Amino acid sequence: MRATLPLLALLSLAVAQAPAPVVDVGNAQYQGTVNAKNNISTYFGIRYAAAPVGDLRFRAPQSPPALAGVQQATTKPPLCLQASSGRSPTNPNPKSSLSARAVQAHEDCLFLNVHFPGSTIPTCRLPVIVWIHGDGYVAGSASSFNGGDLIIRAKNSVVVVVIQYRLGIFGFLAGSKVKANGALNAGLLDQEFALKWVQQHISKFGGDPDRVTIWGESAGAGSVLQHVVARNGSTNPPLFRAAISSSSFLPSQHPFDGAVPERIFSQVVSQAGCGGAPDALSCLRTANVSKLQAANTQVNRAGFFGTFVTVPVVDGDFITQRPTVALRQRRVNGEALLAMTNTHEGNAFVNPSTAATVKAANYALRLFPDLGTANAAAAARLYAPFGSPINQVNAIMGESIFVCPSYFMLDAFPAASFKGEFAVPNGSHAEDIAFYFPSGRTPAFKNLPFVISFAGAFVDFATSLDPNEKIDNGNITPLWSKYLVEHSEMLFNRTANGRPGIRAITTSAALLQRCAFWESVGHLTAQ
Repeated sequence: MRATLPLLALLSLAVAQAPAPVVDVGNAQYQGTVNAKNNISTYFGIRYAAAPVGDLRFRAPQSPPALAGVQQATTKPPLCLQASSGRSPTNPNPKSSLSARAVQAHEDCLFLNVHFPGSTIPTCRLPVIVWIHGDGYVAGSASSFNGGDLIIRAKNSVVVVVIQYRLGIFGFLAGSKVKANGALNAGLLDQEFALKWVQQHISKFGGDPDRVTIWGESAGAGSVLQHVVARNGSTNPPLFRAAISSSSFLPSQHPFDGAVPERIFSQVVSQAGCGGAPDALSCLRTANVSKLQAANTQVNRAGFFGTFVTVPVVDGDFITQRPTVALRQRRVNGEALLAMTNTHEGNAFVNPSTAATVKAANYALRLFPDLGTANAAAAARLYAPFGSPINQVNAIMGESIFVCPSYFMLDAFPAASFKGEFAVPNGSHAEDIAFYFPSGRTPAFKNLPFVISFAGAFVDFATSLDPNEKIDNGNITPLWSKYLVEHSEMLFNRTANGRPGIRAITTSAALLQRCAFWESVGHLTAQ
């Protein structure tokens, strides 16, 4: 009996992970694996762009090199270099001295993962979901999200692509010198390059390039917003037909040569040891990656508490104007939008230790230094009904940067937009992720009808552009109305006795008033 156990274990492993078909994507052939338990094929670590190192650092993504032989797409790709949110009590704090953490990821990280149902390529082309991870444009990875979860929720009716993109200063270093001899918003250009890869190659995995939905959470949803307004809303050819935004993230997005991006560029140059170089950008391209990563860590940690320093800019090409202006003009890519926000988006980004001392007007001015004292006072008056000062600033952070930008997007799709609110206590930022990516996560409300209904909304919309066309018969969500039909939304909550509380609501008039305020001062908040 003992002698047979290793053999049985090996046989079990072989059944669990069988080879998937070899797929030729032009520059290389890839072979993934089939999970026998759920009959889903997965291809990890497909290289969609050349390694952005050496002279390609801080430049637009380039085509990947040719690779000989069959590449085994069985290993999760390395993370892009990571940083963190700001920890400073003021905004900004350029003199902060912080120790750099060890490099735990790689600069060569432009990979994507593909998942499709079955052990053979689907013969009829399926709708495609492209997932863009969040984490403030400074952290996160593709491998944290199992695309197979979405396939299971969609009952094998979708193909899923999960992408990575450059983060922190590697993806979002800005300034006039980067404009002159590099690429602004390189991380967004990585995403666009991956979407072009999808258009060219996803049919080889059974996906339909004409039915692509882009979806992200937090900075991933912020990325969705950027692609919606990209290239003045007229990307040609189109790269997606629909967009899903979960907690859309729109921090201050300055002109590329504004004071803030130029100051960040100078800090990076100085901290990387390139201060005296005749060509600062060339020096950064030849700098040791560990030095750059140390600068990446320090610059981001020095930002105002809960904010993110290395974020998209208005570059004049990919992003031609402030996003709120583009959305107001309805210059958008895509045909339809589903936007989801959480009830308490801001709490995770406000320093709880300041509860006894924080004041709403002062906080608004620290969050948006160009807001001015009169507008900061106006913001404080609008948020006074939230009660305690800490609740007021939680709401200011959550609504100005996450909630209101979602409404600005909804207004840009008058014919085909749907709005939902995730309110299961605590309804905090990112608590919704566990419902649609349950692998390795525990949802806050483990109720099967609720999970089917809430998570199902996203795949329903991705397949038909209408969350009312339900894939799962167990979906108990009532009829969705389009958002601009009397500002209708769908509330996803649980009742006091632990049952699903899913019902249609009307957007609060007070919330719309606060969002109108933030839109009116967008030229001061740089949104």
